[in-house]
Amino acid sequence: MSDRTGILLVVSGPSGSGKTTLCHRLSDEREAHYSISCTTRAPRPGEKNGEDYHFLTIEAFEAKLAAGEFLEHAQVHGNFYGTLRTEVLGYLAAGTDVVMDIDVQGAAQVRACADPAIVRSRVDLFVMPPSEHELHARLAGRATDSDEVIALRMKNALEEMHHWPEYTYRLLSSTREEDYMRFKALVVAERLRVSRLNGA
Repeated sequence: MSDRTGILLVVSGPSGSGKTTLCHRLSDEREAHYSISCTTRAPRPGEKNGEDYHFLTIEAFEAKLAAGEFLEHAQVHGNFYGTLRTEVLGYLAAGTDVVMDIDVQGAAQVRACADPAIVRSRVDLFVMPPSEHELHARLAGRATDSDEVIALRMKNALEEMHHWPEYTYRLLSSTREEDYMRFKALVVAERLRVSRLNGA
């Protein structure tokens, strides 16, 4: 049994900010459990059920939603996405940190959740690109999207960036290593909070 409850680290930021890379690295280094979302969209080439997403039919998703099994959910581009409570609560109780890579809509739902275990464990971070110019360069540098898609991603990113004041922490992106050093420092500091210690 751990001497503390786990941290629920909710991470948001526009496409191209580097948030997903940070979350995956934290998980790959076994510093946290990466929360796997459910989705009703079809798997993309190379994606695996239970690793990248839990792929569900619309009927199965709606049944779980009606049963109150989701911590947060959203409809994006005609597909449903959501995080199951079971992906989070058991890990937190065991003292395992959980990292969630979700959009501002999902983060707002987690923030509004009244479950004491969520309230006690939640920390939220917005990863902000250093500038609009750098964000555009990162999105264009992927070389997989058309100009129209990049323009749409930029529009969505600029809208998302208006939400950063709603978060407890903001990380202004620099280099990958600098970003991860500060990201990890936040996790280490949160582990030291007296309020997380059992018996506090």
